Amino acid sequence: MSEKMMLTKILSLVWFVSLCFSLAAAKKPNVVIFLSDDQGWGDLSMNGNYSLHTPNIDLLAREGASFDRFFVQPVCAPTRAEFLTGRYHPRGNVFDVSLGGERLDLDEVTIADLFVKAGYGTAAFGKWHNGTQYPYHPNGRGFQEYYGFCSGHWGNYFDPMLEHNGKPVQGKGFITDDLTTRAMEYIELNKEKPFFVYLPYCTPHSPMQVPDKFYEKFANMPVRDCPPAVKAAEINHTRAALAMCENIDWNVGRVLNQLRELKLEQDTIVLYFSDNGPNGYRWNGGMRGKKGSTDEGGVRSPLVMRWSGVIPAGIEITNIAGAIDLLPTLADLAGVSTKGTKPLDGVSLKSLLLGKSASSLIQNRMIMAHWANKFSVRSQRYRLDDKNRLYDMLLDPAQSNDIKNQEQALHLEMVNVKETWRSDVMDEQWRTERPFTIGNAHYQNYLLPARDALFTGGIARSAKAPNCSFLTNWTSIEDSIYYEVEVEDDGIYDVELYYTCKAEDVGIELSLSLGSSVSKAKVTEAHDPPLTGRENDRADRESESYVKTYKTLLFKDLSLKAGSGKLELKALNKPGHALVDVRWLYLKRKA
Repeated sequence: MSEKMMLTKILSLVWFVSLCFSLAAAKKPNVVIFLSDDQGWGDLSMNGNYSLHTPNIDLLAREGASFDRFFVQPVCAPTRAEFLTGRYHPRGNVFDVSLGGERLDLDEVTIADLFVKAGYGTAAFGKWHNGTQYPYHPNGRGFQEYYGFCSGHWGNYFDPMLEHNGKPVQGKGFITDDLTTRAMEYIELNKEKPFFVYLPYCTPHSPMQVPDKFYEKFANMPVRDCPPAVKAAEINHTRAALAMCENIDWNVGRVLNQLRELKLEQDTIVLYFSDNGPNGYRWNGGMRGKKGSTDEGGVRSPLVMRWSGVIPAGIEITNIAGAIDLLPTLADLAGVSTKGTKPLDGVSLKSLLLGKSASSLIQNRMIMAHWANKFSVRSQRYRLDDKNRLYDMLLDPAQSNDIKNQEQALHLEMVNVKETWRSDVMDEQWRTERPFTIGNAHYQNYLLPARDALFTGGIARSAKAPNCSFLTNWTSIEDSIYYEVEVEDDGIYDVELYYTCKAEDVGIELSLSLGSSVSKAKVTEAHDPPLTGRENDRADRESESYVKTYKTLLFKDLSLKAGSGKLELKALNKPGHALVDVRWLYLKRKA
C-alpha cells in the first residue's frame, strides 16, 4: 500500500472517529422524572430517617446532586403546575385540587410541549392532576402517551380503573408497580431515540394501601419521634406511609436497573422530588408544618438529580431552589429552547449542578409559597411566614423564635416582597371559572367524571372529597345530573354511562341532552356490586370514596354543536325505589 493510500485511510479513520464523537456529543439526553405524592423531606433514609431504607433514591444522590433546600407548594396540583410551566401556579389559574380548579390554563406552555418540539418522545404515567378533558388532558399538554388517572386522588390502589390516552382501562396489580411497568415498556420501545418520561406517582397519598411484602416490616414497628397526642390510627397511617415510600424506592430501582441494562445511564438525566410536605405528623427533621402548610415542613421537598458523567457525583447544593426551576434547568441541560413560553419565574440551576459558583440572581433570590390565601417567603436563610413572623431557618427549623424585632430591615424587605408578589401574581385572572371542554375535533375521547358534575335535589357524592367519588342517592325524577360544558367543534358522539343499579330498579329510562340534541337509553340489566377498597386499607381513610365496578349504558348518536351549554342526565321514569348511581360519562366521537 502506497504512503498516499495509507495517509488517506488514516485521515478517513480520524474523520470517522471525530464524527462519532460529534454525534455522541450532539445526542440529546433522555429525561426521567419521578414525582412522589405527599412524601415529606424526612421520608428518605438519605435525609436521616432510620425508620425506613430508600437505597435507590439515596444512590441517585450519591451518584449525582442533592439539593438541601428545595421548595414546592403545600399541595399537589399547584406544585405539578409549577413543574410543568416554570411559573408560579396562580399565573396558570390553578387554585384548587378538584372541581376544575386544578386545571392549568391552556395558554401556558408546558415542559412536555418544549421537549416534543425538540424531537423527544414524551410520556406520562401516573396522577396528572392538572385537567381531565382535552385539551387540559396530558395528551393536550405535550405528552404523546398517557396512562394513569387525571384526578387528585384515587379510591383503590389495587387493580384500579384507569385510563390510557383518554380511554377507560383496567389497571393491573398495585398502582405504583403498574405505572412503573408501563413506563419501562415505553422506555424499551423508545430506547433508540431521546425520550422524556414523567412518572408522577400517587403514593404515599391516602388511601393508605401497600402490598404485604412492603408493609410487613412496618406492621408493628415503633414510630420515630411520634408526637404524644397522635392516635393509634395515625400511627398506622405513618407505618403505611413509610411502607409506601419503600415501595416507591423499589420501583425507582427497577427503572435505574433498566437504564443500566440498556446502557442508557450515561445518556439519561434522572431526577426525583415530591409535591408537598408529609400527609401526617411523622419525622421531618424537626420542621414546623406538614401538607397544606406554607411553613417549612409543608413545602420543603427532597430533590436529587443524576446525569452520570456530567453532574459531579455526590455534590450537595445549598442554594434555595424550587419546582419553578425544573423546566428552565432541564431545558438548559438538554439544550432545549424555551422560546414561546411566558416569562418564567424559575431560573436554570445548570451552573450549580456542574459545580460552578452561583450567580447573584440565584444567591439573592426569594421563593414564594402560597395556598388557601396564605403566603410565605423564603430567602437563602430566613422564612417570613403567613403572619409575617420571621425565622432563621438554619438555627430554628421548628420556627419557634420570631426574630422580626432583631432584624427589622430584613423583615420589612421580605414583607414588601410578599405584598409585591401578591399584587403581581394574584391578578384579576385568578380563580377564573371555566366550563369543562369537550368536542375538540382533534381528540376522540372524553371522560366526564362525577367529580365535575353538578346535581340537584337529594343527589349526593359518595364521599366528602369529590375526586374519586360517584353520585348516589338519586331517588326523584325531578332531580338531574349535569355538566357545564364548552363544545369546541361540532360532532356526533356515542356516550357510555358508567352506572350501578339494583334489581328492583331495572327498567329506568334515562335521557342525555345538550341543547336540542337528545339521546335516550333504558337500563335493562341490574348491577349492584359491593363497595371495595376497605379490604386493602392499612389505616382509616381521610376522605377518599370507596369504589365499585360499573356497567355501561349506551346513549347513541348524541349530536353536539359548538358552544357552551348544559349536558344533562335525567330520568324519565322510576320503576322502583331509586335511580342509578353514576361514576362518569365516556364520550366517543363518531363523526
